[in-house]
This record gives sequence, structure tokens and C-alpha cells, in this order.
Amino acid sequence: MKDILKHINKVFDHRVRLGIMSALIVNETIDFNTLKEILGVTDGNLASHIKALEKVDYINVNKQFIEKKPNTKYSASVLGRLEFQKHINALEKLIHNN
Repeated sequence: MKDILKHINKVFDHRVRLGIMSALIVNETIDFNTLKEILGVTDGNLASHIKALEKVDYINVNKQFIEKKPNTKYSASVLGRLEFQKHINALEKLIHNN
């Protein structure tokens, strides 16, 4: 059991960060407003959790303007995908007691 728990990633402890990564794993990119709608969170709440994921290099951020309006898109980084998969694998092992 001790070995399994070492692969549980504290970055994904919060449900919003878990939701962000889950959405980014199944979508190539997602913009801020779409993530906000999917997760049902406020701008500030989402921004703070995105910043936490960005700080550890788990997500990529692409800022651009579309018709003079800012548009920010996010994608999971290679490191983010790897760490998220390790986290999910550890949870599955924990659930199945293997």
C-alpha cells in the first residue's frame, strides 16, 4: 500500500485540477471559457488552478487574439500527461488493492 500511495500526485488532489487535466487528456486543446463551463467554476477559481498546473509544467498555455478579443487555449504537456497517467494508475491500484 505504501508504494501505491507514493504515486498519488498531490497536484491532482483538488477536484478542479483533476477536472482540468481530465478534460485536457481527452481534448487536444480547450479554451478558458469552455473549461469554465465544463467544470462549473468562476473565472478566478479556474485561473488559480490553471496557474498551479502551469507552475509545475503540466499544461501548455497558448494566448492569442481572435477578432481583437483575447483567447487562451490550454493543452496537457508531455510531463502533465505522464504524471496524470501515473496518478490514475495509482488510484486504480488502490481501488483494486493490487
